[in-house]
Amino acid sequence: MTIEVLVPLVFGLLFFLLVLGAHLGLAMSAVAIFGITMIIGSDGALSLAGLSVYESAQSFDLSVIPLFVLMGTFASKSGISSDLFSAFNTWLHKRRGGLAHASIAACAAFGAVCGSSLATAATMGQVAIPEMQRFGYSGKLATGSIAAGGTIGILIPPSVIMLIYGILTETNIGDLFLAGIIPGILLTLFFMITVVIVTKLDPNSAPQINKTATDISSSSAFSKVWPTLLLFFLVIGGIYSGVFTPTEAAGFGAVGALLIGVLMKRLNWRKIGESLIDTVQTTSMIFLILIGAILFSAFLSLSGTPALLGSWIVGLALTPIMTIMLIVVAYILLGAFLDTMAMIILSIPIFFPIVMDMGFDPVWFGVLVVLVVELALITPPMGINVFVIKGISKNVPLSQVFIGVLPFCIALLAMIFLIIAVPELATFLI
Repeated sequence: MTIEVLVPLVFGLLFFLLVLGAHLGLAMSAVAIFGITMIIGSDGALSLAGLSVYESAQSFDLSVIPLFVLMGTFASKSGISSDLFSAFNTWLHKRRGGLAHASIAACAAFGAVCGSSLATAATMGQVAIPEMQRFGYSGKLATGSIAAGGTIGILIPPSVIMLIYGILTETNIGDLFLAGIIPGILLTLFFMITVVIVTKLDPNSAPQINKTATDISSSSAFSKVWPTLLLFFLVIGGIYSGVFTPTEAAGFGAVGALLIGVLMKRLNWRKIGESLIDTVQTTSMIFLILIGAILFSAFLSLSGTPALLGSWIVGLALTPIMTIMLIVVAYILLGAFLDTMAMIILSIPIFFPIVMDMGFDPVWFGVLVVLVVELALITPPMGINVFVIKGISKNVPLSQVFIGVLPFCIALLAMIFLIIAVPELATFLI
């Protein structure tokens, strides 16, 4: 079988399995072993598969993933999300749409200890949406602001998606984390500006003033934020100062989150056990996908697909910026059919060599990829964050949730174009 026939066949089989509902990691592993077998034979394919599983399982670099997941789980079980929402509500309640502003700001802050978009959206949604609905916010604004705000969780460090990108591309994870700070803050401001515009155009979407926090002092509100600040500066400050490697920082962050939860008397033995079980389940899922990704990347390398695709793009005689725009469009199209993990795993082995050949910064490209993945989280038909929020807000039709996130999609597109136009926004802190 020729490569020209084999590669489309393997991709076709993969998408077919995904449509049937097969697990992404298992589907990638199966089609990759089939493809490698067709190229180098069954003995070589099985040997490569066994070696990939072993190297992935014993890799010290990958230990950073379960540690950051554990840190986020401890933080979530400790009720930090509720504290953040309460604090930002105190500071922002005098603005029209103050609860929506507070929700977005709290999502960004919670992302500093969580690293997962879905976890951020789900956790903050359970806290904020009932409050917004109780005070007369429209279903569109309430659900849209949380669904969009949750995406910030994978841009503000630490980020599980950035970890996977760094592992797949061998890019410095500490640099990736630092690169996400300024774009994360800017995106938070963009979303808050979007709330201002939405409430100006539709004053009925939010009350003039939210009075839920007038009896709470600013100093009391700050006392609710200190655990998040402490964990953020412990992790990111330790990496930036050179005191910790990313793996060591993840370990200290996990222990710090545990101690904070225990000292605040919010973590008992039952919640600690639940956190450990959740971490094992999440980590197992990620590792299974990574093993499939490694095998699939090996198939692509053996088949010469990245080189062929690179030659095709070079043949188009596009400028580097036009090539980046083409990749962004490809990601937007992929986001209509694949979840975020699948997008990263399938695309990076193909796009990353092309981008590096054109001389772009790998850290900058990592931030750009995360931003485009964020867009996929809130656009139809996949829009995983939208479905998560719909599950929380059962009285809001799914169509209304998608309409609610549309203004935030525009803000995200503006942020993507800004990062392309001013790449220093991502590389300034490195």
